[in-house]
Amino acid sequence: MPVKITRLFDFAYHQAETFPLKDALNTKYNGKWVATSSAEYLEKANTISRGLLKMGVKPGDKIAMITSNNRTEWNIMDLGMSQIGVVNIPMYPTISREDYQYIFNHAEVSLCFLSDQELYEKAAAVKEAVPSLQEIFSFDEIAGCKHWETVMELGKDTSLQAQVDQCREQVKPADLATIIYTSGTTGRPIGVMLSHHNIVSNVLSSSSRLPLNLGEAKALSFLPICHIFERVLHYVYQYSGTRIYFAEAIDKISDNLKEVQPNFMSVVPRLLEKVYDGIINKGSELKGLKKMLFFWAVSVGLEYEPKGKNGWWYTKKLALANKLIFSKWREALGGKLSTMVSGSAALQPRLAKVFTAAGMSVMEGYGLTETSPVVSVNAVKEDLFKIGTVGKPIDGIVVKIADDGEILIKGPNVMQGYYKDPEKTATVMTGDYFHTGDKGEIDSEGFLRITGRKKEIFKTSGGKYISPALLENEMKQSRFIEQIMVIGEGQKMPAAIVQPNFEFLRDWARIHHEPIPGNNQDLIENPHVIDRIQKEIDERNKQFGKWETIKRFELTPDVWGIDNGLLTPTMKPKRSEILAKYQELYNKIYEISS
Repeated sequence: MPVKITRLFDFAYHQAETFPLKDALNTKYNGKWVATSSAEYLEKANTISRGLLKMGVKPGDKIAMITSNNRTEWNIMDLGMSQIGVVNIPMYPTISREDYQYIFNHAEVSLCFLSDQELYEKAAAVKEAVPSLQEIFSFDEIAGCKHWETVMELGKDTSLQAQVDQCREQVKPADLATIIYTSGTTGRPIGVMLSHHNIVSNVLSSSSRLPLNLGEAKALSFLPICHIFERVLHYVYQYSGTRIYFAEAIDKISDNLKEVQPNFMSVVPRLLEKVYDGIINKGSELKGLKKMLFFWAVSVGLEYEPKGKNGWWYTKKLALANKLIFSKWREALGGKLSTMVSGSAALQPRLAKVFTAAGMSVMEGYGLTETSPVVSVNAVKEDLFKIGTVGKPIDGIVVKIADDGEILIKGPNVMQGYYKDPEKTATVMTGDYFHTGDKGEIDSEGFLRITGRKKEIFKTSGGKYISPALLENEMKQSRFIEQIMVIGEGQKMPAAIVQPNFEFLRDWARIHHEPIPGNNQDLIENPHVIDRIQKEIDERNKQFGKWETIKRFELTPDVWGIDNGLLTPTMKPKRSEILAKYQELYNKIYEISS
């Protein structure tokens, strides 16, 4: 009898029965890929379940999971915990010790499983301040920390399997499966409560949009598994019999793509921007006819429209561009990558156009942690693909645009609420509808388009409304601009704080015989550099009304990153942190005395 999928752990049992894979999960240890089969996956998860029960863990207990990189152990733990009713508390590795302490205490975490020495030091430093935290276990061998294999050893006692089976039967679809902590407006993380049904319904409705050949596809996983977007994709992969390979690190993605040759992967816009800029930089180094052909192919790609709208002559040009140029792009990304799904932030239409034209379709989607997460997503089939939109809503979800333009969501994917915060929950719910905080519109064909973040849209002192996201997305098309944050709430004009692309800037300086100082501060003070970036901003300002164009900007010498707290784990700028760090630049732009 086929497995009926109503709870998270049902996906793994479905895979073992329907698509028994020899290499369901694959992690590289000491330079070698190690495969875990569908059967081993279940066996190890059951062992973990038995071990946890022997330790006295009960249904409803909370266990924290923290890993620097995605790995097989995370999935085994997730399955082993969920089938005995334990609530998974995934945490970002990059958050502060203070946030570790807050989340551990707020969720009343009893155990913590983490990956490596650095994370252990952060967790161990706050353990004494967390009364509920009994023990920390690590996946790597760490001196002074218990290894997760000690739980596996306890689980070798198979006499507890009947109790595991009984717990599994007692888990209901409406039961709490996970609490995912996201940044709150007060600076304190808020816990989003998602049930088994919330996530399962989202996985089943999303799966039909993804072009995964059942039982045959390979996926490369590198976005943080603690993020619900990547986690839901893992369940989709299990449901479709897709082999999962875990990327070693973000700087190893290029190598891993060539080794694994995946068909599918998830991306965030910033990664695609970096890949595209890298390709263009290499093309710029070509000479003569080769360079001319390269940029001709890029221009063809940038004209791409789905469903053959450009006509037969364009189809012929695209076929030639694919043969001469785009085939090399695909080879550089493993050779078999046919689809990427993009989320987390707005995707520049040019990226969707050129990569899809090159035979690597980019499917942009939209969602939030509170919606488990997928609300809508493009699909490269039928009438479900429209560049510049985030697709049509998936089955079972109702999207409504409020009078003020805010996107409201109703469906089985909407969270149970914020943990221990009914007041905050009430502020985002109107009946069954969740208030996303994003503004958007639905076109005549049913495609959803995001027009800005409600809380980020601001008004100048002249009463004009500005949508920073639209300006920022346009400006980041410049190869000179790595990151940008538009400012100006309550001020007379919009302005921007800009982090240049220092690698590209140095290449530009070398070509134009400009001095190339060793430090970034001297580079951004070069008047020719400032003038060149001004030209980039002036050119892109032409896309906007005069009242909303960027009038002034200041450059930062720092690279905005996850480690220094200026970017989220999915590479989106943290507006309040950036503004606080660069308050002097803000004051300089608006001539405010310190």
